[in-house]
Amino acid sequence: MSWNPSLDPVVPEGAAIDAIETVIVPRARDLGGFEVRRALPSAKRQMVGPFIFFDEMGPAEFLTGKGLDVRPHPHIGLATVTYLFRGRIHHRDSLGTDQWIEAGAVNLMTAGQGITHSERMDQGALPQSMWGLQTWLALPLDKEDGGAAFGHTRAEELPLLDGEGKTVRLILGRAWGAESPVVTPSETFYADVTLAPGAQVPLPAEQEDRGAYVLGGSVEVAGERFDAGRMLVFRPGDALALRAGPEGARLVMLGGATLEGPRHIWWNFVASSKERIEAAKEAWRQGDWREGRFALPPGDDAEYIPLPDK
Repeated sequence: MSWNPSLDPVVPEGAAIDAIETVIVPRARDLGGFEVRRALPSAKRQMVGPFIFFDEMGPAEFLTGKGLDVRPHPHIGLATVTYLFRGRIHHRDSLGTDQWIEAGAVNLMTAGQGITHSERMDQGALPQSMWGLQTWLALPLDKEDGGAAFGHTRAEELPLLDGEGKTVRLILGRAWGAESPVVTPSETFYADVTLAPGAQVPLPAEQEDRGAYVLGGSVEVAGERFDAGRMLVFRPGDALALRAGPEGARLVMLGGATLEGPRHIWWNFVASSKERIEAAKEAWRQGDWREGRFALPPGDDAEYIPLPDK
């Protein structure tokens, strides 16, 4: 194991071993009738594998004229992963990408040294119900200064494991003998899991750092019950399974190889040093869209989100 921000250097033995290392209760924000719950980063854990940011968006009902409308903004040092359970979002970025994402598909955008994108619900897409996840993967050191990239994978291209009361869609990485076609910047796994009452799903043994976020119903681990809105982080190497409660469960499982060290995170920037963050802040502040580090998305360049004051 290369680095883990909260694993004690002395591992207890026998009955002192806890099945669950950390339980994270996400912070909720109401964005005008649209609730977002953020589980990562948290005071207890900065990352689970390469996952450094985890937001559950909705569920929410958007009426005509009141949809999601995120103006162009920048990223460095990360890859964004957008996965929806319901609804659709219009993605445009500075590479020239113009892509709608719908439920079950995956958008993975790698920022590298810099990219700009917007996420909107055009009026033609309203009214609609929307529920989904926005996550970030911190980039390994050798890819922080790499080029930007974007990939879209349709729902039917993702592996679907179905049987014994469980349905598992593998969004990213390798687990349970399957492999997602989505290209990721480092070793990871990410899965959308639905369990019938009493059904079980094991933690993937081949992955180093592992966690689960309960979306609906409840799960039981080592005799403890956890309801929706909890992220569980498990000790590396423990052979455990999650069992659905009497009402069944919907959850996502995530993790992968840990990175070389912690990351700095400010606004939409992730980096291995504060100097990289400051350089990105200055480049966005200057607003030189023609010759500078950042460009605005073609077709969506009439406005942008200014650099925050702090």
